[in-house]
Amino acid sequence: LTLLSEKVTQMMEWASKRSVIRMNGEKFRRFVKAPPRNYSVVIMFTALQPQRQCGVCRQADEEFQVLANSWRYSSAFTNKVFFASVDFDEGSDVFQMLNMNSAPTFLHFPSKGKPRRSDSYELQVRGFAAEQLARWVADRTDLHIRVIRPPNYVGPLLLGFLLAVIGGLAYLRRHNLEFLFNKNVWAFSALSFVLIMTSGQMWNHIRGPPYAHKNPNTGQVSYIHGSSQAQFVAETHIVLLFNAAVTMGMVLLCEAATSDMDIGKRKIMCVAGIGLVMLFFSWLLSIFRAKYHGYPYSFLMS
Repeated sequence: LTLLSEKVTQMMEWASKRSVIRMNGEKFRRFVKAPPRNYSVVIMFTALQPQRQCGVCRQADEEFQVLANSWRYSSAFTNKVFFASVDFDEGSDVFQMLNMNSAPTFLHFPSKGKPRRSDSYELQVRGFAAEQLARWVADRTDLHIRVIRPPNYVGPLLLGFLLAVIGGLAYLRRHNLEFLFNKNVWAFSALSFVLIMTSGQMWNHIRGPPYAHKNPNTGQVSYIHGSSQAQFVAETHIVLLFNAAVTMGMVLLCEAATSDMDIGKRKIMCVAGIGLVMLFFSWLLSIFRAKYHGYPYSFLMS
């Protein structure tokens, strides 16, 4: 009982200084693995040192800090749940102990028993947004954390700047507003919106996935997620580019068929349009095949 009280007191002291307790191998073995323990610990295993070049780790660390601060400074804060982190360069023995070969990784160590499969956070599926992490923590600990983010004025400032630019242009051209009735302007605006939405930008906004994934062992960077249940931010940019290229090819084909330009230019437009559609649509199918492993589908006739 005395040992448990000392451990809880020490954890509370660390938590009072830092919402996310930094642990090395010795602290991990003593305060997480070794009994007795009547508290749960949510740990982020990461690699934040510059030489590791893990941009995703820094982004995930920021979100983890937001979650931990929301818990630490809430009125419901207790000594039953703590947030901690283990950096690879400070606790490589912990990574080896847990057979861990990627970062960032989030694990929940319950107050009783060993971690189960559900105590491992599915980062590639759910992303590392603080709100998603809070839902996972609630599932594992019945602790509902209200995520409170520090005020971010970048979005409102950019929106205000954009509205100011639009208003300024409209004022300068107040005597000639024909561009507002230009079909090409509205068509381009609508097409841009469709391309952004179909590429998965809204999913990124909701889930907060990493930009890409770098294997800390091999250093290989993956821009396309291997599962149909998740995606990377870079993947949406690639899909957006490919869809835009296919659309441009279709526009060139339509112009080649309906334009009154000379036949030579129309042939060039036709060939360019066919090339864009064939090349980039085949690449889109390759991405689809990589994510949906049963493709191409077959119909079984009885």
